[in-house]
Amino acid sequence: VQLQASGGGLVQAGGSLRLSCVASRTILSTFTSADWGWYRQAPGKQRELVASVSNNGRMNYTDSVKGRFTMSKDNAKRSVYLQMNSLKPEDTAVYYCNGRRGGYYLYNWGQGTLVTVSS
Repeated sequence: VQLQASGGGLVQAGGSLRLSCVASRTILSTFTSADWGWYRQAPGKQRELVASVSNNGRMNYTDSVKGRFTMSKDNAKRSVYLQMNSLKPEDTAVYYCNGRRGGYYLYNWGQGTLVTVSS
């Protein structure tokens, strides 16, 4: 099972991007039972959780992205998405998704997708 994130790129400040992440070859019950999150890691910084959706649908966002980022999930496609609007240079990072269950990550992190926001 792999996680494949896509949708990153170079965008000017104030622009938008939509990230996608698919958990290929994972069974539906594994996907739906997990809490899913989008994470990012900027150069020289630790990976941080920016958005999450619990297995019962509760959303959470870190303060720095509230009102700008929206996470969604499509169980049938085994996919999670991150709509990013009003992007800022400080949003520049490699973005990853992963699922958690019982406090453990379910998947290897994969390559992530690079988002670069120019000022």
